[in-house]
Amino acid sequence: MSETKNVFISHHHKDDKSVTDFTNLLGGKNYNIRNSSIRINKEKNRERLEKKQIPQQTLERLLRMKMRWAGTVVVLIGSQTHSRKWVNWEIEQAAKLGKRIIGVFMQGGKDADMPENLEKFGDGVVGWNSNKIIDALEGKDVGWCNSDGAPRKPENNVIRIGCQ
Repeated sequence: MSETKNVFISHHHKDDKSVTDFTNLLGGKNYNIRNSSIRINKEKNRERLEKKQIPQQTLERLLRMKMRWAGTVVVLIGSQTHSRKWVNWEIEQAAKLGKRIIGVFMQGGKDADMPENLEKFGDGVVGWNSNKIIDALEGKDVGWCNSDGAPRKPENNVIRIGCQ
């Protein structure tokens, strides 16, 4: 299998457990990833964020630093992902940084849960399928699927290229 992949996992913080489930899913296939995204595990940090005690500029700078380190940005799509301001912001920043952006429908995720910026800037969307996710992380064209796994075309079929 390939070397360890550096990823940034964009997600709604109420879905933190799904980030662990995601890494475990790939670990079961002997596929190693290092996640640079921010997870709120400490009550003190959760409270500071909810009370908006961390300046927005500080949070944005930290997220951009962590995202620069990653080769791919994975967006976990759950029931509230589409309404999360920070998820859409992270996707837009990933596009500005030229990152590959892949959406992954979590268990129970629906088509209506897709973040707007994933439609605009994403490189593909797959279901909760380890082989498809690994293909996406390896840079293969995985296409776009609905939450039921059926193929579909993205709303904004933009071909993204990188400079060499």
